[in-house]
This record gives sequence, structure tokens and C-alpha cells, in this order.
Amino acid sequence: MMSDEPIPLKPRKARAACPICGRPPAPEAKPFCSRRCADVDLGRWLNESYRVPVTEETDEDGEAVPGTERG
Repeated sequence: MMSDEPIPLKPRKARAACPICGRPPAPEAKPFCSRRCADVDLGRWLNESYRVPVTEETDEDGEAVPGTERG
């Protein structure tokens, strides 16, 4: 059955911004806007600025460290 109501359109996804400065990404440097921002990101990785939080209750394999069991 056809209706005269307009078909709702989905909003377009906004393009992801450069994770360093927020400008639109450049095709040659995606997801960054420039080679400079890509280098800034690489420098942060090499300086270990990006870290994954861990608890002292687990080791790097995710197994419980002896003596820290709760119970």
C-alpha cells in the first residue's frame, strides 16, 4: 500500500575529524588531516603517551596475580 507521506531520510554521518587537531581528514593522510598530524600521533605512540589502564589484580595475560584474589 502506498502512502503520500514522505519517506524519512537517515541523516548523513559526519566525517570523522582528524584525531589530533579536529580538521577534516585528507585523503593522502587518512584519518589525519596532514602528514604533520600523523607524525604527532606516531610520536605519542613511540613516547608511550597512549596507555591501556590495567589493574594490579591481573597480569599482562589477564590472569589473576597470586595473593590478590577477593573472596
